[in-house]
Amino acid sequence: MPRMGRVVLPSYPHHIVQRGHNRQVVFAEAGDFQRYLYDLRELKDVFGVKVYAYCLMTNHVHLLLAPGESTTGLGRLMKALAARMTRYRNKLEGCSGTLWEGRYKSSLVQSDCYLLACSRYIELNPVRAKMVSQPEDYAWSSYKLRFSEQACDNWLDTDPCFDALGHTLEDRRLKYRTFVSQDVSSEELTLIREALQRGQLTGNTCFVDEIEAVMGLRIERRGQGRPVRRI
Repeated sequence: MPRMGRVVLPSYPHHIVQRGHNRQVVFAEAGDFQRYLYDLRELKDVFGVKVYAYCLMTNHVHLLLAPGESTTGLGRLMKALAARMTRYRNKLEGCSGTLWEGRYKSSLVQSDCYLLACSRYIELNPVRAKMVSQPEDYAWSSYKLRFSEQACDNWLDTDPCFDALGHTLEDRRLKYRTFVSQDVSSEELTLIREALQRGQLTGNTCFVDEIEAVMGLRIERRGQGRPVRRI
């Protein structure tokens, strides 16, 4: 059966996962994580892609990205990130070969209902994996960066849903922290995971209809969860 083509649209957020080849370790030490984040920070501007959230695990990465007017920037960013990290690790280890799976997974995200939910899902990865007890204890996710006291250190792009949480940065941070600390339903987890695994849409039925109208084609439907409750 032919694999489903990616649904990529300009200015929409996309939840992306890229795994190490055969689930091999990609980030073995602090320098590996730092190198990837350095490249991500540089290349997002080169290719005109916004970074709303990220989490680097030992053998895979989660990214929440939004391309600009040109959708090609997203694929070019992921290709450049993978190539740079591969060269870096091969040089360190004195070897050659593939570091990543050949094809990253991607899911278009409904902004008004699921953008913050995807950010939470991504930043809670280390907690679900029992690597840390609180998301702020993990050094390699956007959660820690999001709450940095040094404004110059925070290179995340502010997504419209986070920006709408309050009139001040302090208010927005407080509401987001509360949102992340809430229990996450199994329905929400399943929807996000299955959408990513199948390359489908992270959103409700109305969102599917909207994207079908934009693209002028039928997108395979699945069981849709209820919209995530607003903060």
